[in-house]
Amino acid sequence: MTAVTIQCCAPIAREPLPENEAAELAVLLKAVADPVRLRLLSMIGSHAGGEACVCDLTDAFDLTAPTISHHLKVLRTAGLIGSERRGTWVYYWIIPSAVNRLGELFAPLAAPAAV
Repeated sequence: MTAVTIQCCAPIAREPLPENEAAELAVLLKAVADPVRLRLLSMIGSHAGGEACVCDLTDAFDLTAPTISHHLKVLRTAGLIGSERRGTWVYYWIIPSAVNRLGELFAPLAAPAAV
């Protein structure tokens, strides 16, 4: 029988992050460290079809349209969401690789069970 090594610790706890990786991850963490931006990210990701029109997002907040636009710009600049103008409206979607990178930072790595 072959022994299976299971990683017990999240990547952040296994070894120190290199300086450049820490700087890149800090940008992502700063972008989601605001409750409005975190909600926007969640609303976009959970919206039917995987994308949301800005018109679908603004009514959920007691904020002005320019403030919502600012928060969306921060998420877009961090690389967490993409966007496209279609006529009058802008549509947003999550960039899975960027969001997954955040999750992988703290999630333990699980190996498949030995059979």
